[in-house]
Amino acid sequence: MEKQLQKYFGFDSFKKGQEEVILKIMKGQSVAAIFPTGAGKSLCYQLPAILLPKITLVVSPLLSLMKDQLDFLLEHNIPAARLDSTLEREEYNTILEKAKNGALKILMISVERFKNERFRFHLQKMDISLLVIDEAHCISEWGHNFRPEYLKMSVYRKEFGIKQILLLTATATEPVIDDMCRKLKVPRENITVTGFYRKNLFLQITPTNESEKNEKLIQRINESPEAPTIVYVTLQKTAENVAELLCLNGINAEPYHAGMKNEARELIQNRFMNGELDCVVATIAFGMGIDKENIRRIIHYDLPKSIENYGQEIGRSGRDGEKSFCEILANRDNVNILENFVYGDTPEKDSIYKLLQNIKHNNSPIWEVKVTALSTELNIRMLPLKTLLVYLDLEGIITPKFTYFAEYSYKCKAGTADIINRFQGERRQFVTTIMNHCSTKKTWTYVDMQGILDNYNTDRRRIITALEYFEKKGWIELQSKQSIEVYDIKTPEFDIDGITQKMHKLFKSKEEHDIQRIHDMIGFFEKDSCISRELAKYFGESLEQESCGHCSFCGSGKVAIQNSTELEPLSTFDFGEITDEFIGAVGEYFSVLNLTKFLCGIFTPVFLKLRIKRLAGFGIFEKYPFWDVKDWINEYKS
Repeated sequence: MEKQLQKYFGFDSFKKGQEEVILKIMKGQSVAAIFPTGAGKSLCYQLPAILLPKITLVVSPLLSLMKDQLDFLLEHNIPAARLDSTLEREEYNTILEKAKNGALKILMISVERFKNERFRFHLQKMDISLLVIDEAHCISEWGHNFRPEYLKMSVYRKEFGIKQILLLTATATEPVIDDMCRKLKVPRENITVTGFYRKNLFLQITPTNESEKNEKLIQRINESPEAPTIVYVTLQKTAENVAELLCLNGINAEPYHAGMKNEARELIQNRFMNGELDCVVATIAFGMGIDKENIRRIIHYDLPKSIENYGQEIGRSGRDGEKSFCEILANRDNVNILENFVYGDTPEKDSIYKLLQNIKHNNSPIWEVKVTALSTELNIRMLPLKTLLVYLDLEGIITPKFTYFAEYSYKCKAGTADIINRFQGERRQFVTTIMNHCSTKKTWTYVDMQGILDNYNTDRRRIITALEYFEKKGWIELQSKQSIEVYDIKTPEFDIDGITQKMHKLFKSKEEHDIQRIHDMIGFFEKDSCISRELAKYFGESLEQESCGHCSFCGSGKVAIQNSTELEPLSTFDFGEITDEFIGAVGEYFSVLNLTKFLCGIFTPVFLKLRIKRLAGFGIFEKYPFWDVKDWINEYKS
């Protein structure tokens, strides 16, 4: 195995745990690898992918996770590719053809790709040796970064006949490891955990007043201004403001957050990776899976969201084994902002009831829904809505069938008659029916799918296969839009009130759990013991030494994290002055809870529809406790 490692990657030896995992994979076993950030998880699938006879399918939650791994593979002449929305149609199709004919060893996709009707059609024709789930902690709703789509991975594995699986993650506690391995049927004896402790990271907790943060941040970065640095913040506007501040002080910095366009984010990531950019000021949208060896500093301008997030974020520094510095400029001023993110993800009970009504009173056993439109209609954010649909699936009320596109259109590269004349007999009749049920508007021709189905004895799959074939031949340029989720209603006679209560209770339980994680994190940073030791313990590793010698506790002892800014009493604000504009704009969507979210800066789908964010009062109370604001509203209205 070491000879193969040297041959393909030029490494002389395996890192801890790698060989154990790879040998199990080569014996046909399903495995979970829990390695710290930078400890070589990716090699656990990269080497087997070369040696296994068929393709290895790698599932990642973010575009950035794939990019660095793909660059590494291509540098070592390993035939690999990724599918994502940035690809031109021709390149996308070329990759699919290579995946089907065995020209690729590794294909990387996001988990959402499984719901793509066109991709699923092609996936049926691929021979898969190994399914790899990167950042596998996303499977567990009790871990951080939960992605509801990941709960369906066991279904997809069965549907596409994938026998062997590899789970990879750096930040999973024992309960999360148990949860994800149970869901994906990985035997307990095939879980390899190599530990979390990293002796090259200096962990510093620095109590800092909010008014002093900017000065302290500039001082810290100016100690070594060109050292690659990530500054983590909570809010998108903070990322932009802090990056601008650093630039004004001669520091080569850029913001990075989910509100930016993909192209802008990718450009910043590339500049940071190749050393053109010294500092990125980012929300948690940046960093997961970023494989830059020489990051020397991670500075948390705001508190992280949880201990898991902290562990993951500091793990991005010092991957080359050299000393690196990880600091939190800590106070409690933004704790309420962290909590507000959690409260924003709990649907109102009325919204859950409306969804269940929609399902119960559907006039067909098949329920078709545009999730984006449903999110706005119910005023439930996209992630909790997807989570709710998964909960209802687990409850046995609905089950996902597939996702299709409501609209197919194409640009002609060959004449309609030319395409029809290439076929004979029944196939010619079929192609003629397709072409007769298409209408051209300017440059795009739109396919009337239902018209074809009504006039020819066929199914959607054959129509899509024909359109895919036309594109493959270069006769048309095909595009698809308006994703529609299709579900079977398994139990139409459910108790709508009882299920509403049960679903709302699940979300409230998750809300309480996530709020508690924030407070557990603060308590963790204030502990009367070595930070490195406690962090390793949290992730299931016991260190022999009592003190690491490279954390702020070992250097100067316990810290206290305080509020540093006194908030003005809510009673001093003029209710009408800050709420009248919102109440007028929101109309029928008004509720005390929606007004609370508006004042606390919690974004909802309805706010996007009504352009509420531009109103002056949005987020005016973002640093206040959510329930204090709600009580203030109720007190005024009563």
